[in-house]
Amino acid sequence: MVHEYKNNGFNIVLDVNSGAVHVVDDIVYDLVPLMERNAEASDRELAGLLSGRYSVDEVHEAAEEIRQLKEAGSLYTPDSFEQYVQSFTKGKLEHPVVKALCLHIAHDCNLRCKYCFAEEGEYHGRRALMSYEVGCRALDFLIEHSGARKNLEVDFFGGEPTMNFEVVKQLVEYGRKREKECDKHFRFTLTTNGMLLNDEILEYANKEMHNLVLSIDGRKEINDRMRPTAGGKGSYDVILPRFKKAAESRNQTNYYVRGTYTHYNTDFARDVLHLHDEGFEQISVEPVVCDPSEPYALKEEDLPVLLEQYDILAREIIRRRKEGRFINFFHFMIDLEGGPCVAKRLSGCGAGCEYLAVTPWGDLYPCHQFVGEEKFLLGNVYDGIVKEDIPKEFGSANVYTKPECKKCFAKFYCSGGCMANSYHSTGNINGNYTIGCELQRKRIECAIMIKAALAE
Repeated sequence: MVHEYKNNGFNIVLDVNSGAVHVVDDIVYDLVPLMERNAEASDRELAGLLSGRYSVDEVHEAAEEIRQLKEAGSLYTPDSFEQYVQSFTKGKLEHPVVKALCLHIAHDCNLRCKYCFAEEGEYHGRRALMSYEVGCRALDFLIEHSGARKNLEVDFFGGEPTMNFEVVKQLVEYGRKREKECDKHFRFTLTTNGMLLNDEILEYANKEMHNLVLSIDGRKEINDRMRPTAGGKGSYDVILPRFKKAAESRNQTNYYVRGTYTHYNTDFARDVLHLHDEGFEQISVEPVVCDPSEPYALKEEDLPVLLEQYDILAREIIRRRKEGRFINFFHFMIDLEGGPCVAKRLSGCGAGCEYLAVTPWGDLYPCHQFVGEEKFLLGNVYDGIVKEDIPKEFGSANVYTKPECKKCFAKFYCSGGCMANSYHSTGNINGNYTIGCELQRKRIECAIMIKAALAE
């Protein structure tokens, strides 16, 4: 499979199965799809198919270049991964390993974000704080089900986890004790809205948290419209200086500010650049996923504007980075030289089997976006996984079990996308969230173009 596109003056050819990217001139760009469809055509016949736009000699030179790329295994390469993923999936299901937990340390929140899937932190249930005992058992569960894996990930999540920060500290201490006993290593992450972030919490987070996720939507008017306090006031003026201090205290690494854009700010590139102008270098602003009936839901008619925004953002990122102003946009992060292993590229995030969410009372769900949906209740940290059919279903999902992914050029970059988004938009984890897929394809095209531009 070959994907061609033009962006910001570049002719880009992506050989999907090898991952090779080629920046080419017009004649090669025109010839690549033609030679894929007409593999036996002579150079003179190819020139004729191009309606005489190029001479036979020009076509011959370009065609020879294309044939060399094919010979080198970087163009027109066959898909050899479908059979591999079947054997990989079989092994994963026969010997399950849990690598990461999302600990819902607090089903309560001091903000009332309008798009929040957690329903003000309650997740279709009741307000609650995780106890130290449940948290310890969750960490033990992770160790017990981690197999030979040494590095384990734990995200302190909510609601708002700083509303239960004493237990967070106690669990980190317990985890440090257990990792020495079991030859494991915990990498902790804290996701926070910043309303309670103070010097004491920040100092502790900088010592113990591998990563910080700081929630802010961008410009003041955008953030405050969607992320008000329980009393209806805006949160921007409270959190912005705290987040700036956090980013600087971590030397602009091992954190990111994370926002959500909606129908209300389809010009979201302005929010990304606003955050950069405010001093943040690690930025993620992602599309909202919600009930289509909500007034802030993204609509099909928004797509042309949203796609253009990614182009605008990509060009501005290139400009700023060439000026020496570093900016890292999460959705433009692509490693063309290495990147995730093949298994990861094929099977995605591992939700439901390698990655689980834990409620304050110890129930297990495939990920934080399924919490509270009883259909997806797997078991609990005391009894383990009771409904074994659910992790098998999630563990079996990959880019080849999703009909739309199988034929998409982006499949090895998005790994089939978010299963929660697929389920909530189609009722099937092997479905596709159409708007999300369109946006993902554009992000990947922009990310590759940025690589090409910065390599000049």
